[in-house]
Amino acid sequence: MIVGVNKERATLVGELLRKYISLFPVDRFTDTRFYPPENESREKIAMYFLVMVAMDHRLSRPGKPYEGYVEGEFYHGADLLYRLGSKKLSEDPDFFTARRLSKITVNDVLEWLSVSDGRKTVKPPDPEIRAELLRDIGKKLELLYEGSAYKLIVDSKGYLKGRYSDGFIDRLKIFKAFQDPVEKKAYLLAKFLERRGVLRINDPYNKEVPVDNHLVRIALRLGIVHVDNETLERIAAGIPFSWEEDILLRLTTREAYKYVSMRAGVDPFILDDFLWSFGRKCCKREGPVCRNGCSEDCKKIGGCLGGGCLLKSVCSAYTDPLLMVPEHNYIDTWYY
Repeated sequence: MIVGVNKERATLVGELLRKYISLFPVDRFTDTRFYPPENESREKIAMYFLVMVAMDHRLSRPGKPYEGYVEGEFYHGADLLYRLGSKKLSEDPDFFTARRLSKITVNDVLEWLSVSDGRKTVKPPDPEIRAELLRDIGKKLELLYEGSAYKLIVDSKGYLKGRYSDGFIDRLKIFKAFQDPVEKKAYLLAKFLERRGVLRINDPYNKEVPVDNHLVRIALRLGIVHVDNETLERIAAGIPFSWEEDILLRLTTREAYKYVSMRAGVDPFILDDFLWSFGRKCCKREGPVCRNGCSEDCKKIGGCLGGGCLLKSVCSAYTDPLLMVPEHNYIDTWYY
């Protein structure tokens, strides 16, 4: 597989986003349907997001969407996960403690993260792995940080990557859930905690976008990441990637977005806010707005401009249908 960053294309994307990205609202992650209330303690906020991000991977599988109703409202994917997390925090706050996590069972995970409408029950995939990841967090917090997620943050001294001691991202690697070489979950957690005022970052130059499926798909379509034709054909055909190929593609994607963020003059975490919403609402896996016309969902997040996609003027796939690829196939993972 041949893969690399197209800096010329990334420059064009960054310069375009420089004009518009300041118009997008910044999510403070305080909506109590999904997150802890604003007056919650730093310890509880840190523990909540540590647990929820550890669970935030591969929720929907082919033909098995993770979606359902909670208290009369419909939620899909990550929205359903965090809705159930907030509900759990409200009803059983002690669940989010190292002591409880260290003893969690598969049945606990299934009971927590399943929804039923009376006709069918939707369960989370790989509940065994999710239970293992949570037990690992609970045991290691008790062993190394006196059971406190906030102590881990304090001990990082405001650094993401080690300077005089291990930074926040470095310290997270002791947990199985956060050992992804591309550090998707780790940077997502850092974004949440910084936005909630629990993590104050002294080395913002070490920020990276948390690279998930949406961001890889957008990068390939925009052309800021280029791959050889054989790899494009494999992605289009849904042929599975190996572990090494997945890591290589996502590390290159992370590098490309770092370049975009620098050219746009925007924080990588803010850039991620836009890209994640844009991937869910506009540049979707099937039926992107450049092919089907702007949807109300895309308009709501500001992803449309003059009746078309905001990024169409800098998007390689807009003029080259071969680049209108779906996500690369790498399903069996807890990385993202």
